[in-house]
Amino acid sequence: MPLPQEEYLPNISYDSVIFGFSGEKLKILILEYHNTKTFALPGGFVKIDEALDEAVKRGLRERTGLDEIYLEQFHTFGSMERFSPDVMRRILKEQGHVFENHWILGRFVTVGYYALINYENVVPRPDELSDSIEWYDYDQVPNLMMDHNEIVEKALGHLRSNLDQKLLSFNLLPERFTMKDLQQVYEAILGQELNRANFQRKMLSLNILERHDKLFSGGSHKAPYLYSFKDSNPKQNA
Repeated sequence: MPLPQEEYLPNISYDSVIFGFSGEKLKILILEYHNTKTFALPGGFVKIDEALDEAVKRGLRERTGLDEIYLEQFHTFGSMERFSPDVMRRILKEQGHVFENHWILGRFVTVGYYALINYENVVPRPDELSDSIEWYDYDQVPNLMMDHNEIVEKALGHLRSNLDQKLLSFNLLPERFTMKDLQQVYEAILGQELNRANFQRKMLSLNILERHDKLFSGGSHKAPYLYSFKDSNPKQNA
């Protein structure tokens, strides 16, 4: 019997929007349940003896192998669209579990978290209910179960707000990067092209970057400078 009720808090779950950056495109980690063609965000349940933030970190560690991930709680979702017993019954059936009454078939209020990581550092690992867990380009995200597409859009809106300061906390870029690298991150998240000169002027004015030696590759006299964030240590904020 999966997930014994006595081990978990009833009617509450979490869903994580894990954003990755490929160098050009914003990506999202999506799982697919066994033999159902049902796609979903990585989520889970909270144990009775576990803090909510720790449950989310546990779930991300199990699926990404990473411990130091910046997390931000951004919204709580409790609409009636969250009640979808037929979908959950079908997912469980594919695992050999047939239930008419099980707590996992009930309605759940879910707490949304998001993270932004360098996806090259991650080898995604599916859970026991999933066939796969893969990176999808943001503009190619499939139709997700229940309200998960809404959760993705809400997460992106929060990410876009105060992006200048939030980037300081993400394991997104290498320790040293060019201004072009940084601009590509902004463009991928904001979904629009930015003027190169205006972007550079803005970033330098924020006083969050430290400039280093130029990146020489073949003796070009136009080699770009390398930068790092003045506060580049990964943080967690959940």
